[in-house]
Amino acid sequence: MEQHEAVGYRTNNRAAGARRTPYLAVVGLMWDHAEFHDKSSKESSRELWQAWNGFAERHIAELVPMPVAKRNHQWLANDLFISYLFHSGEEQPEQGLHELALDIASRLENDFRRERARKACLVPTGRLRVGLGALACDSEGVGDDVYYRAMKQAIVHAQSEGGAGQSERRRYFQELVESRLIYPVYQPIISLRSGDAFGYESLTRLPVNSWFGGPVDLFRYAEENGAVYRLDRLARELAIDGCLKLRSDQKLFINVMAQIMEDPRFSPGRTISLLEEHHLSPHQVVFEITERNSIEDYPSVKKALQHYRSQGYRIAIDDVGAGYSSLQSIVELRPDYLKVDRSIIQHIHCDDVKEHILTTLQEVAGKIGAELIAEGIETGEELDKLAQMGIPYAQGYWLGRPAPFPE
Repeated sequence: MEQHEAVGYRTNNRAAGARRTPYLAVVGLMWDHAEFHDKSSKESSRELWQAWNGFAERHIAELVPMPVAKRNHQWLANDLFISYLFHSGEEQPEQGLHELALDIASRLENDFRRERARKACLVPTGRLRVGLGALACDSEGVGDDVYYRAMKQAIVHAQSEGGAGQSERRRYFQELVESRLIYPVYQPIISLRSGDAFGYESLTRLPVNSWFGGPVDLFRYAEENGAVYRLDRLARELAIDGCLKLRSDQKLFINVMAQIMEDPRFSPGRTISLLEEHHLSPHQVVFEITERNSIEDYPSVKKALQHYRSQGYRIAIDDVGAGYSSLQSIVELRPDYLKVDRSIIQHIHCDDVKEHILTTLQEVAGKIGAELIAEGIETGEELDKLAQMGIPYAQGYWLGRPAPFPE
C-alpha cells in the first residue's frame, strides 16, 4: 500500500506555545456485512474475512501516519477499531482527522480489492464504511467510558447517511479521474457485407470498487456534480490512446453525451492533437451521441455538430428505438449512422412487428443518407435475419465482446 507522510494532517497552532489538548480518537472500519457476504458460500466468505483481517492488520500503522502518544486496536467481529491518543492545538481537530481517515481508508479498501482481483479470489461487493469519534480527555489516562463514547461516535458516524459515504464517493471519483484509473475496452462493429471489422466502439470501464456500480453510474454521478465534461474528455483521450492498431479503413466510435456538445469547452482541438500523435484522422472517428436526457437545445447541438463534421468527424445516434432517442433527434441531427437498440433487434427473426419497425428505420436512414448498425446481436438467428434484410453493420456478444483493442 502506498505510504503517506504525517503532513496529511497538520495541527494549526496560531501562536507559539498554544495550549495543546489531549484527545482520544477512534477510527472504525466497518464493512456492509450483507453485501460483503453476497453470493458467496460460507467457506469462501470465511476466507474473505480472514484475508481482510490479515490485510488490515498489516496496514494499521499506515492508518495513523501522524505522531501519536499511544495506539491500540481491537476487532469486534469483523469491524476494526483503532484508538490513539494525540495532542492538538486546534479547537476542533475532528475534521482534519476525518479527512485523513477517509483518504487512507479509501486507498486501503481499493488496494485490498486489487490484491484480491490479482489473485483471482472472491472480491467484496460491499462498502468499507469509515467513522471517527474524537473526545478531549485526561492525559493521565483514558477511562473505559471515554473510549466507548468515542467508539459509539465512530459507529454512528460510519452509519450516517450522506456525510462519510458521500465524502468517500467523492474522493474515489477524484482518484479515478486524477490517476486515470478508468480504461477503455472495444467492441467490434462487423460489416455484414464483407464479414470484416468495420470499426470498434470504445466503452469505458472502471476498477472493481464499492462506490460506482459501473460506467452509467459513474457518468450519472459526474453529471450531478458538475464534472461530466472532465470525465468525458478523459474517457475520449483514453479511447484514442488505446487503439493504436486501428486500420485506416476502420472507424472508432466514441460515446459522447448530447449535453456535452453544448459545452463551450468541448472542442475537437485536443482530440485532433491526440489523433495526429497516433497517426489517425478525424475521418476515422464517429461521435456516438448518447441521450441520457432529452435534448433541450437542438439548435446549439446542431451548430456544434456542423463544426465537427466540417473537420471530418462523423456522427451516430445511439439506442435508436429506446429511451430519449426519438425520431426528432434523427430528423434534427441528420446522423451518419443509426445504432438500433437491442430492444428492437432481440428475437427479430420471429417478430413481425420488430421486423416492420426495422424496415421503417431502413427507409428513414435511406432518406437522410445514413446507415444502420444493429446493436445487441446475441444469436445466430438474429444475425441471419439482419443479413437477409440487408442491414449493413451489426454489433453484439455473438460477434465479439468488449475487450482490449486487438493486436
